Amino acid sequence: MTVTKGGSGREDADDGGRLPGDGTDAVDDGYVPSRRRLERERHKRVRARRATAVAALSTLATAAVLYLIVVSAPGWPRTKETFFNGQYAREAFPKVLEGLWLNVRLLLVCGIAVLVLGMLIAVARTLRGPVFFPLRVLAAAYTDFFRGLPLIINLMIVVLGVPALRLQGVTVDPVLLGGTALTLTYSAYVAEVFRAGIESVHPSQRAAARSLGLTNRQTLRHVVLPQAVRRQVPPLLNDLVSLQKDTGLVSIGGAVDAVRAADIIVGRSLNYTPYIVAGLVFVALTIPMTRCTDWVTARMDRQRAQGGAI
Repeated sequence: MTVTKGGSGREDADDGGRLPGDGTDAVDDGYVPSRRRLERERHKRVRARRATAVAALSTLATAAVLYLIVVSAPGWPRTKETFFNGQYAREAFPKVLEGLWLNVRLLLVCGIAVLVLGMLIAVARTLRGPVFFPLRVLAAAYTDFFRGLPLIINLMIVVLGVPALRLQGVTVDPVLLGGTALTLTYSAYVAEVFRAGIESVHPSQRAAARSLGLTNRQTLRHVVLPQAVRRQVPPLLNDLVSLQKDTGLVSIGGAVDAVRAADIIVGRSLNYTPYIVAGLVFVALTIPMTRCTDWVTARMDRQRAQGGAI
């Protein structure tokens, strides 16, 4: 079969290399890209390399300009000595890293406690029927109070005030008391996230589940909560990132975490480089969690755009 010039078959032959059924399929079934397709792909590669080079040069130029602006500032030598001293950074890093292990443990334990308590409060706020009215009021009062109470004040009351009561059987460990204060505050925020997810489930879902013979408890457990939790994964991860940063506040009670370890060196040396080291360590721990949140959010947005299950 011969393909003539100017015909529509020429375009098909250029895009695919050869037409189906042109007598050559029996000889070779392999795909052979046409010259036009190879040129297009080569052009795309050239543009991609050019864009990468331009972006790299632009980044280097911007970094150079910022560096020159910073180092030529009048107070840079004093700032460098006070906040970016290499000697104190080397001294603080292992101690800050050792204290960070306490922050990580607090994050794991408090994170689980916050999720469980927040879910229970959210479920209590969404219970139906007049018999549950007192429970709904208590749950609403809890969330309103601890969402309005500044976390630092909550920590001072629990970490510093509870030991002053000298109650028998009540711990005075600042780590346990600080974790309790973090759980009380963040469970209120997480409860509202869960409640928003529960209320976002369409009432027809409940009606359909009840029509199939499921009880209210079974409907909540098997139909409503799975959808609510999946929809609220991004804001839950954001709250987890915030909790990770706020674990450093337990140092107000004397617990030696990453922040307190840096504070001890600062108090002795009057150099603030250890604070910078502690801050960078927290940033390094937070960035992967933030990127994970962005990835989950983008994935769920793609599923929603494609009409898939969320």
